[in-house]
Amino acid sequence: MKPILYHHGSSACAAKVRFALEEKSLSWESRYVDILAGEQFSDSYLALNPKGVVPLLIDGDLVLPESSVICEYLDEKYPDHPLMPATAESRAKVRLWTKLVDEELHPACSAITYVVSHRHTILRNGIGSFEDFVDSGDSAGRAARLLKWQWIQEGIEAPGARDKIRLYLDTLEKMETVLADSPWLVGNAFTLADIALAPYLNRLAALAMEKLWESGRLPRVECWFEAIRARPTFETAFSKWLPDALRDEMYNNGRQSWPEIKRLLESQK
Repeated sequence: MKPILYHHGSSACAAKVRFALEEKSLSWESRYVDILAGEQFSDSYLALNPKGVVPLLIDGDLVLPESSVICEYLDEKYPDHPLMPATAESRAKVRLWTKLVDEELHPACSAITYVVSHRHTILRNGIGSFEDFVDSGDSAGRAARLLKWQWIQEGIEAPGARDKIRLYLDTLEKMETVLADSPWLVGNAFTLADIALAPYLNRLAALAMEKLWESGRLPRVECWFEAIRARPTFETAFSKWLPDALRDEMYNNGRQSWPEIKRLLESQK
């Protein structure tokens, strides 16, 4: 029986798992959950994953959430084409990268996507009043709705937004330093560390923010991302699943926001 993956094209976490599946040459069944239409909150999906997020993997009787856990499980369960290094030291280094992604970069990615892209779409479509927007979520999510209201109204000037962008910049700088010693993030072999970071740089590229590393700014990161894009699995893990309309919308919104990002970069020089 093939593993079944519940996922969506715009989810960085889901892209991470698809990338691992493709790199391991595993056949899998797709269950596409339209998170933009709220399908993750259907009774049938919440019965599988009460958190109402993607991805979710079903492998036989095992129902497994959490993208980093899924990736390690796949690598251990299906040992061909290993994605974890052979030594304990190198495996620890991989897990430091995946921990950084889970605890810091992923929350930052959500904020940046809102302030760079989603806010423009929401404002064009009409957001309504503050009370209507905040009350449109459940009571448990009220604080998150309040924060998103600020992201939508203020963009990069919203409280904490610049800090999220600086966190991304710090991560890119860290990658640049590590990549001075090897072509991949942990030694000479492609690992789950590279799989973990790839969706988050791909998100920046989708938001027209490649200039954060291009044109000589971070040449090793640029080379690394070009190598990621050149892998035969990139198309089936990433490009195939992002709807064209959403791709165009995110990129155009990102271009609209780039002058603000550029000013932030220049202020840090």
